[in-house]
Amino acid sequence: MPDASILDIRDVTKRFGGVTAVNRCSLALTPGKIYGLIGPNGSGKTTLFNCVTGIEPRDEGEIRFKGERIDGLKPHQVARRGIGRTFQIIRVFPELTALENLLVVTREPFETARRKAQELLKFVTLERLQHEYAGNLSYGQQKLLEFIRVLMTDPELILLDEPAAGVNRTLLNELLAAIARLRDQGKTILIVEHDMKVVMGLCEAVFVLDYGEKIAEGPPGVIQTDERVIEAYFGR
Repeated sequence: MPDASILDIRDVTKRFGGVTAVNRCSLALTPGKIYGLIGPNGSGKTTLFNCVTGIEPRDEGEIRFKGERIDGLKPHQVARRGIGRTFQIIRVFPELTALENLLVVTREPFETARRKAQELLKFVTLERLQHEYAGNLSYGQQKLLEFIRVLMTDPELILLDEPAAGVNRTLLNELLAAIARLRDQGKTILIVEHDMKVVMGLCEAVFVLDYGEKIAEGPPGVIQTDERVIEAYFGR
C-alpha cells in the first residue's frame, strides 16, 4: 500500500555534542495542506527543517518524502526531489535585480525561466520592481522575493521558516494569500512561525515542539487550549 504522507518523519534525533536538539520526533504531512510547526525558542524547529533538507545530518530515525528515504541526501539532491525552503535570515542576492534573483536558481531555457519569473513576481505583486536591485527592496519585499524564488523550481513541499517575521501587515497579507493559493494548487506547506495569529488563521494542523520533542499535534483550536502547549510557552 503506498504511503499516504508526502513527508514522513520517523523518530528523528539530532544532537550537537551533548545537546539533543531534536529528540525522537515523528510527524507526517498529508499532501495539499498547510501545517504549522511551533514551539518556544530553541525547541528544535529550524534544526528539524535542516535535517529534512539535508543541511544537518540526523543522528537517528528516518525521513521519507513520497515514500522514499531522503535522509543522507545532500541539500541540492533534496531540492531536486521536490522540496523547497526559505530561511530565518533572508538570503537574496542584493546586487542582482529581483528578476535576476529568480533566474539564477533555474536550469530552464532563458525565455521559459523569464516568463515563469515574471509570473511569480506578479503572483506577489512585485512585477513593477522586477528590474530593481534586491538590496534596494524593503525587508518585506525581500521576504516575498525569497518566497517566490523557492517556487521557481516548482516544489511539491514548501518549508517556510518564520515568513511573517519583520514583515509589515500589508505585505504579510499578500504573503499569506499567496501561501493559501499555493495550497489550493495542491502544494503542501509546513510553516515555522512565532506569530500565533498567522498560525491559527492559516494552518489546518499544528505540531508543537518543546526541548526537541513533539508534545502535541492537532487542529489550531485544540492546540490553543492544550495544557502542555500552554506550559511550554508560559510555564517557565
